Amino acid sequence: MNTPDRVVSLNAPARPNGSGAAAILSAGAGCFALAVLAFAGDKSALIASSLVFYKPTGPLSGVTTAAILIWLFTWGILEWRWRKRTVAAGRIGAIALALLGLSLLLTFPPVVDLF
Repeated sequence: MNTPDRVVSLNAPARPNGSGAAAILSAGAGCFALAVLAFAGDKSALIASSLVFYKPTGPLSGVTTAAILIWLFTWGILEWRWRKRTVAAGRIGAIALALLGLSLLLTFPPVVDLF
């Protein structure tokens, strides 16, 4: 039977998890940004016309480009702020899942048609 040579202390300092939390939360923010931009583009002709970056795809090109830029910007800022910190991973994960759930609702046609 193998026994580990390492002893784990309960008082050991926690490893920073800020980088991982930044990636998770920014992914949720990017998904939510995509849903909000798609919703806004569907409901407003002015917003839809401002999101046309490539004519054959229409506003979808602007929606996806803007959402990717928001995701990368959010990830960069959170990474810069949290890279050497230990943050509440459970709370960050719950917020990211809530943002993902809201983004799924905003892209579900029966929900979008209510507005």
